[in-house]
Amino acid sequence: MPAERRTAARLPPPAGPKCRTREAPAVPGPGNPDDGAGGGAGARAPLGGSPDLLRAAFRRHPAGVAVVTARGGRLAGFTATSLTSVSAEPPLVSFGVGAASGSWAVIAETEHVGVHLLGEHQRELADTFARSGVDRFAPPTRWREGPEGVPLLESVPVWLVCRVVARVPAGDHRVVVAEVVAGDPAGPGRPLVHHDGRYNALRD
Repeated sequence: MPAERRTAARLPPPAGPKCRTREAPAVPGPGNPDDGAGGGAGARAPLGGSPDLLRAAFRRHPAGVAVVTARGGRLAGFTATSLTSVSAEPPLVSFGVGAASGSWAVIAETEHVGVHLLGEHQRELADTFARSGVDRFAPPTRWREGPEGVPLLESVPVWLVCRVVARVPAGDHRVVVAEVVAGDPAGPGRPLVHHDGRYNALRD
């Protein structure tokens, strides 16, 4: 309790309602169980690095959905959520592809790839290019031949044709870096988003 303020004359307090004071709010800090950090009862022990930890973490990370296509001795394509803008000058993107996948065998040799950002109306297309053991380019998939002979999917919000400039080993994947050489960013639809193992529409 703060010390009382005293006057020399020791005057009695004025009549009227009692004054109320407010307590200062608790400040989160080390050891405070309400702040979720430090040594409080609410803190959790960190998990060790593992594939399960990585998967669990990125299930909580929303990401745009892309389909990467290529043409070599055959057509290839796969759904990717690893697409990243790398550089503006020159315009570079990157994406990951499994080293054991059938698509990698084509992308490892081709000079150009197609990158498509999918719309919320294209969940079935995303599923098709994530499915194994099917012809991903067969109907109802609609596509055409684009610049550099790259297969381009129809009715996507954005498509890019990119020249592969680097292929980097990264664990059980390969990271592909590619320079944008052509594209159209003005297609129909709003973005498709992948979060917590499901496809979702973007909410305002």
